[in-house]
Amino acid sequence: MMYKSEEEFLRAYNPNDYDRLSLTTDILILSISDEVQTNYRKSNKKYMSVLLVKRNDYPYKDKWCLPGGFLDINEDLEECPRRILARETNLHDIYLEQLYSFGDVKRDPRMRVVSVSYMALVDKNRLKDNLSSNASWFNVNYFEEDDNVTVVLDNGEETIKFKIKKTLKESTSDKYKFEIIENDKIAFDHPLVIWSGIERLKNKINYTDVVFNMMPDLFALGDLQQVYEVILNKKLLDPAFRRIIADKVEKTEFVQTGAGHRPSALFRYKKSTKK
Repeated sequence: MMYKSEEEFLRAYNPNDYDRLSLTTDILILSISDEVQTNYRKSNKKYMSVLLVKRNDYPYKDKWCLPGGFLDINEDLEECPRRILARETNLHDIYLEQLYSFGDVKRDPRMRVVSVSYMALVDKNRLKDNLSSNASWFNVNYFEEDDNVTVVLDNGEETIKFKIKKTLKESTSDKYKFEIIENDKIAFDHPLVIWSGIERLKNKINYTDVVFNMMPDLFALGDLQQVYEVILNKKLLDPAFRRIIADKVEKTEFVQTGAGHRPSALFRYKKSTKK
């Protein structure tokens, strides 16, 4: 039907004539965890960690998922993840960036749901409150072989494994499509969100300073190097690493003590605002 004016269209408009969908936000919260060594002469081993929440209702009851929620009807899209982060971590100034939108027709058995995912990076020591009883940090290990990626998550009590297939979509931009080929413990399509965020972080630490959002204010260079290595999943040569971070950090008058080895100088991120 053709309308003569905006006013005529609005008078005739019926929202029930249109299909509806719901919009959610899922947040991949990444941090760094220490595995305390029994040998006091060795530094604590570090892991990249992801915060998961066990669902207490259907669908996917008792499965793990990322923190998230539905967008309120009067809520700005950028405010939704900040509200969820405040609820889950009690922090309001966490590094946050939008990842991707996930809109597979069958991704949610309840209704048509599109999710706008975000990645948050945080130093766990800044968290002000204890986690809720259904939330847990899982250490992340991943193994890449040909076009498949196996991700193993472990919180000390439970181990979760999922497998992702990578298919090159655009050779000029090195853009991949991800597909879940093995998963039995994580709800919805959240394995795709987790791996997409890890891939984003791996790429960004090569040309940005985002990694410092996961670090305390003062740190030893050896600890910082371990963080780079667990994210990139490879060993870095000391001289090469020192060149990477030479202009990013500055030495302080403080030293790290009580670790069972020679005190190490402590450094800080050079810029006053982390980006």
